[in-house]
Amino acid sequence: MRIVSLLPSATEIVCALGARDDLVGRSHECDHPPGVDKVPVLTSARIGPLPTSRAIDTAIREVLKDALAVYEIDIEGLRQAAPDVIVTQDLCDVCAVSLDDVRAAVARLAQKNVRIANLHPTRLADVWTDIERVAEAIGRPEAGKYLTRDRKARVERIAARAKETARRPAVLSIEWMDPVMIGGMWMPELVALAGGEPLVTKPGEHAPTLDMEQLAALDPEVVVVKPCGFDRERSLAELPTLRATLPWAAWRADCRVYVADGNAYFNRPGPRIVESLEILAACVHPPTFGDFAETHRASFVRLVDGRVGARPAR
Repeated sequence: MRIVSLLPSATEIVCALGARDDLVGRSHECDHPPGVDKVPVLTSARIGPLPTSRAIDTAIREVLKDALAVYEIDIEGLRQAAPDVIVTQDLCDVCAVSLDDVRAAVARLAQKNVRIANLHPTRLADVWTDIERVAEAIGRPEAGKYLTRDRKARVERIAARAKETARRPAVLSIEWMDPVMIGGMWMPELVALAGGEPLVTKPGEHAPTLDMEQLAALDPEVVVVKPCGFDRERSLAELPTLRATLPWAAWRADCRVYVADGNAYFNRPGPRIVESLEILAACVHPPTFGDFAETHRASFVRLVDGRVGARPAR
């Protein structure tokens, strides 16, 4: 079996299913698990590295306005990879190569019997379905069933602990800093499972953009900033942006704000969605989930007045 994965979450799924050695191509953003960097890269971005969230957002909008794809496929590289299965998605053209581009690339190569496994997760249940879809496509259906059973069981154990807490704090999740976009899709479900009440979005909804006035009208007790594609350090590099785009003075004095790794977690609907829930639970209920805070201490940090703070979590 020769597998090409064109999005990071799918690469993690393939590897978690035990098919790492079958990968013959990946996207330029696939960076986990360790060692996957040795797999040939078959995609590239039209947009180069940019210094700020606003600059990235502007550049992406300009590309899409011109009816161009944000990402390109290396056709010759794909020809050499000669895949039996290509895993891609049609959920977000900003996140990965589009399904239409993948189909067009396969048509150009005139390769027969190439199976395209298309993922479209909007809810947590879709993540489990997609794991089993990939497993079926690569000939490992039993591994897929085992993996989903394991992840579901872990989620249920976390949810059971969260239900024992006395309160359900109002939680705002932020997936882009400038402009400020609120986490949608599976994020409201994760917030609820972690013992919180999600603000603004409902499960399955796309991320809305809120201005300063709309943000100031909210009353979050916990805010988790986890920008799509940014690890913790990349997000912390833009603390001046956060200080300018969030209404710190309008929110309650005891509002707890965290910055978390949005690249490895939260925005990747794959096996590590459970670790994302663990991090979220540690932010929402620190006393209850101190074990998760310790396990993931390198993946998130608390801010105080828009700066990395040492004040202990309450």
